[in-house]
Amino acid sequence: MGTETLSAREARRIALAAQGFADRRPTAPGRRHLLKTIERLGVIQIDSVNVVSRTHYLPAFSRLGAYPRPLLEEIAWGKRRTLVEYWAHEASLLPAATHRLLRWRMEDARQGVGIWRGVARFLGSHGEFIDQCLAEIAARGPMPASELSLGAKGAGSWWGWSEGKRALECLFWVGDLTTATRRGTFERVYGLPGEVLPEAARGEPPPREDAQRELIRIAARAQGIATERDLRDYFRMGVVETKARIAELVEAGDLTPASVKGWEQPAYLHPEARRPRKIAANALLSPFDNLIWFRERTERLFGTRVRLEIYTPAHKRVHGYYVLPFLQGEAITARVDLKAERKSGVLKVQAAHAEPDANAETPARLAAELRLMAGWLGLDRVEAAPKGDLSEALAAALT
Repeated sequence: MGTETLSAREARRIALAAQGFADRRPTAPGRRHLLKTIERLGVIQIDSVNVVSRTHYLPAFSRLGAYPRPLLEEIAWGKRRTLVEYWAHEASLLPAATHRLLRWRMEDARQGVGIWRGVARFLGSHGEFIDQCLAEIAARGPMPASELSLGAKGAGSWWGWSEGKRALECLFWVGDLTTATRRGTFERVYGLPGEVLPEAARGEPPPREDAQRELIRIAARAQGIATERDLRDYFRMGVVETKARIAELVEAGDLTPASVKGWEQPAYLHPEARRPRKIAANALLSPFDNLIWFRERTERLFGTRVRLEIYTPAHKRVHGYYVLPFLQGEAITARVDLKAERKSGVLKVQAAHAEPDANAETPARLAAELRLMAGWLGLDRVEAAPKGDLSEALAAALT
């Protein structure tokens, strides 16, 4: 099979189209649009930070606009849900059928392979306690760790979790428990898989190699054009197994080898990847959005370094605490540090910075997207603080 050569601009457009940014937003986005978006992405990262919105709500907003937020809650944690939770990219939501493709990872956790050594060690050293936790959930039904009658409240290792919380999380990672729903302040409610998983997630899993090939196919479709490292990162797979599965998919014609000008590593093209001549998107991107979550790929595609500064001391931050890059057309043209001040009904732009590709249209386009986000979040207005080289122009556009 020959190698296809692409320009960097062609590769960027292919990547943006694969992620849904070549499509016009629907006038009234609903359940069908949301399901299609999640199916296209293959996985959505979960994070509890709620400065603007918890991140799992944002990828669909970036692509669809102001969809009804309760729709995501319904398909993720409702009685007739079609999504499930597991450690896929990081903590993630994914289509129910994909859960079966990750059973080999659950078995790795049970056996203590690689990063899962601590899980296996805890399970092995707390056998009677683990059995008691499972028995209590079997008897009482789904419950959060806070309602478990077992386990001392601890503040030691593992994020200060109690013994009960540690036990339930370990059982979640090995697949003996799963998320039945979420409640309150995003608290996980644990249940037995056979009782709470959607039908599509049940049944015998495919063999390990078959499951890994399918995960690579999902990653390739979601990215359009990708290096081995890009494909590996999407579902956080190992180096050896990823390289082996890619070679098998190339041999089968499910991936096309490609060379992208300016990329140091070989790439792989999904056979059905769209190749638009232009992308006309306007979108605020969560720092955990699939398009930019692998920072190496982001820099390669857009020539922009995106760094999460939540854990950086305030005086050392360059762009802010919770920063959303702004995708304008085919480029990242700005970054805004946002905070939803819910009591006052304000979406506060704490800082606004321009990127090299910013142009005269950037402030107005960014302002329009910020207003859309404010309305979607139930906020009354957008206010821009005088911080950052784009703040003055953005404030003018907002008024």
